[in-house]
Amino acid sequence: MPIKPHIPKIVSGGQTGADRAALDWGLGRGVECGGWCPKGRRAEDGPISRIYPLIETPSADYAQRTEWNVRDSGGTVIFSIEPDLAGGSKKTAEFAVKHNKACLHLHSRRRDAAQALRNFIADNEILTLNVAGPRASEEPDVEQFVKSVLAEAFPAPEIDRGWSQL
Repeated sequence: MPIKPHIPKIVSGGQTGADRAALDWGLGRGVECGGWCPKGRRAEDGPISRIYPLIETPSADYAQRTEWNVRDSGGTVIFSIEPDLAGGSKKTAEFAVKHNKACLHLHSRRRDAAQALRNFIADNEILTLNVAGPRASEEPDVEQFVKSVLAEAFPAPEIDRGWSQL
């Protein structure tokens, strides 16, 4: 019987796009979530809602929350539509190197993204997964990509409908 993939705690910075998609997906499935966000709960669409269990950093600078989420997690997955990292996503990868943390980049052209994510988590024994990637204004399709990969990597348990018929 196959071992059920372990869903780690999900952390992110709460920005629109990849960050928030991971938090929405996790919170919707009862997965523990958290992470650091900039002072003032700053995001491109205004203050980050209190429904997201994030802790404010002392600085409003996005770089501080990015670094602290990398530093405080077991590993980071960076989602993107495009195969090349830019901006904050590229900085996230640089922080992973700086802090000697495992890092995986999954882009939309990679067909084995869900399996790669499961392998990454298992191989690195990740208990807290930092999810990062572009904001919605940079890559509008990244939110759906994040949610679809997470759903494929960690499918909802099947409901045994047979019990209700006894």
